[in-house]
Formats: sequence, structure tokens, C-alpha cells
Amino acid sequence: MKPPRDFYKPLALGAPDPYRELPVRPERMIHFFPPHIEKIRAKAPELASKVDVMCGNLEDAIPVDAKEAARQGLIELGQSLDFGDTGLWVRVNALNSPWFLDDIMQVVAALKDKLDVVMIPKVEGPWDVHFVDQLLAQLEARHGLRKPVLVHALLETALGVKNVEAIALASPRMHGMSLGPADLAASRGMKTTRVGGGHPFYGVLADPTDGERVFAQQDLWHYTFAKMVDACSAAGIGAFYGPFGDIRDEAGCEAQFRNAFLMGCSGAWSLAPNQIAIAKRVFSPDVNEVLFAKKILEAMPDGSGVAMIDGKMQDDATWKQAKVMVDLARLVAKRDPDLAQAYGLQDDS
Repeated sequence: MKPPRDFYKPLALGAPDPYRELPVRPERMIHFFPPHIEKIRAKAPELASKVDVMCGNLEDAIPVDAKEAARQGLIELGQSLDFGDTGLWVRVNALNSPWFLDDIMQVVAALKDKLDVVMIPKVEGPWDVHFVDQLLAQLEARHGLRKPVLVHALLETALGVKNVEAIALASPRMHGMSLGPADLAASRGMKTTRVGGGHPFYGVLADPTDGERVFAQQDLWHYTFAKMVDACSAAGIGAFYGPFGDIRDEAGCEAQFRNAFLMGCSGAWSLAPNQIAIAKRVFSPDVNEVLFAKKILEAMPDGSGVAMIDGKMQDDATWKQAKVMVDLARLVAKRDPDLAQAYGLQDDS
């Protein structure tokens, strides 16, 4: 085990120091785009102004004969476009693929400090993070990066779920995790072809009565999400809902995103423009809840004691809940002037 004093030392001479505190920014939607498609790249400036994160996808959904074109398309776009406050991420191919090494070496070399996060598919244990950690440090040193590139792990196998706590704590470079339900379903031998969301046959049946027994659909992913959120929260990193594959089912998508938000997730993937609006709506805290949370903080400035607000008792526990809500609202307000005004935080944005 690495001694604590060495945990925050650079892993290569000349590499930037690891973050002791992760950068804080809204990440309500991680918008995926295929960089090999020219008309998609042409829309990137408009999309970048609407989303919190742009993620160039080099892995799943990119045909084998388009892998190199996707990588080059991302590099050209990243070099030419000013992303401003919008994060720039890349999902590279899996560690055991023939494309991973070229993905990470070429993208880091070309984009340098413009690149915020590298998303690693199918992370199964801390050893995967350690490998990427060391490689990124070497590349940072070679290409003169001033800030470290962060790592986002995809939880897509049963072994990864088993080792989720160790993955979350594997490196100060860890940014967060997303659930990849399609690959995880295959890894577990689950009998579903859906990408995220529930399943009409997974549920509970009411007790026998003289009348009709009511069937209620349950969430296939609740256990895994709860486990991932706990691991990420304990490690001080973010947890994210991954893809919701049925683009047309906006109501189902919103329900899944809202469950993830309530459970503690910071954001979700958007696979199409209509999902951007859903993620923005869901992962931006409700205006009325923010206004009530502000009342709690104003009534208990130091978080101690008890206060009665609108007939409800508030104490140090509810103060902590209110602070989570208001802190998130402040982040969102910096990206969204309309919400800043609705929250009464326009002076902070």
C-alpha cells in the first residue's frame, strides 16, 4: 500500500501535482457525440453552449472502421473550438482493445490542458486506474500539461461493481463513475436488452385478495446505483447516471434521471438533444426547494440550534441538507442566468 504522504506526489517527473480538491463545476449532463461525423462536429459550438460537458465518444457505437476518424475528429474539434466553461471529456476505447493506447496518447498530446477528463470503460478494479494514472502522468510530463487530466470510471461489469469502493479510492485523479447498464447486464447474465431504465417483467405482485392483484414495476438498477453513490460519496467524487437508450421515451428517461438525482447523482449522460433538456431540468435543483433551503440557512447561520420554518422543525441535520441544495444551486446559477434569478442568487453568478 502506498504511504499516505506519497499519495499526492506526481507519478512522473515534470507532471503536475495531483488535485487535493477536485475542480467544482456543474456536470448535469455529459453530452456524448460521435466525432467522426462531420455534421455533428459542425453543431458542436452550439451544443457546447447548452451543455455542461461535451464528451467525444471513441468507444461503443463507433464502428471499427471509423475508430481512427473519430479520434482525429475529436482532436481537430478540440484544437479549434473554445469550450469556455464547458468541460471537454473523451471516452476512450477499453484497456484491452487495440485502440486504447493510440486514443490516450494522441488525444492527450494534441489537446493538452483543454482536456479535462478521460472516461475509461469497463474498469474492474483499482489496478485499471493505477495503470491509467501512471500513463497519464508520463504523458502530462512529456507534453508539458499544467493541470492533471482526471479519470472517470465506467462501472460495466460484475467485478467492477464488486470492487467499486476500491476503484473510487484508487487515485487522487479519480473524478467519478458512471453506470454502464448494457455491458453490466451482459456481464451479470441479466435477461434484458434495454439500455438503462426498468423492465416490465421486473416487479412485485400485491398479496392475494378477492380482487385483481396489482403488479408494480421495480428498478433493476437500484442496488447498483446505491452502491456506486455510497462509494463515490465516501471518496469525495461524483456519481452519474449513464445512458438511457430509448431516446423517444422522454417520460421514462426523466423518471430514471430523477431517481438518480434524488439518490445523490451529480448528472447523467445525454445521447440526443432532447435528453439535454431533461437532464438540465432534473439535475438543476427545484426552485421552491432552493428558496426553502435558503430560509433554513438564514435562520441557522452556523448550523446549530433549532428553528421552526413554515411549521417545520429544522436542526443541524436539515441544515446540512439545505446546504447541499443551496451549494448546488450556486453552481448551476453560474451557468444559467434564468435559474440564478429564480433562485435569488443572481449576485453570486
